[in-house]
Amino acid sequence: MSRLHSYPIVVTWTGNDGTGTSGYRDYRRDHELTADGPAAIASSSDPAFRGDPSRWNPEQLLVGSLSQCHMLSYLHKCAVAGVVVTHYVDNAVGTMAETPAGGHFTEVVLRPVVTVASPEMAEAAAKLHTEAHAACFIASSVNFPVRHEPTIQTA
Repeated sequence: MSRLHSYPIVVTWTGNDGTGTSGYRDYRRDHELTADGPAAIASSSDPAFRGDPSRWNPEQLLVGSLSQCHMLSYLHKCAVAGVVVTHYVDNAVGTMAETPAGGHFTEVVLRPVVTVASPEMAEAAAKLHTEAHAACFIASSVNFPVRHEPTIQTA
């Protein structure tokens, strides 16, 4: 029997400049993402779609979610396997194709740079990215490739 988890969030549009959506250029795409507990995330649309570049956009949040999920799955796999990770940073990038009907992501590439405690752990550290990908709930939920280009280094 599977367990179900629920993740309620609230998105509140904050971009009404007084005339609502009376015209395409008459409103801001600004909004806040909130949930019980964490602070609000100030968001907007991508600047290419009239969004505020100082705010998070949904596309960045999707790439960030994939990166976070992979990292958390990876750190867990390393801890269980006895691989000591001392530093982890991912320079992830998502690619979206705009189409007449809207658009879709074509891929996300995760580029984690992982530092492990000793050279003997490097091979196992590299292989655990495959297991982490399989364990990532979010990567398992998207319909586009999520690729990994990890770099393993030792302290």
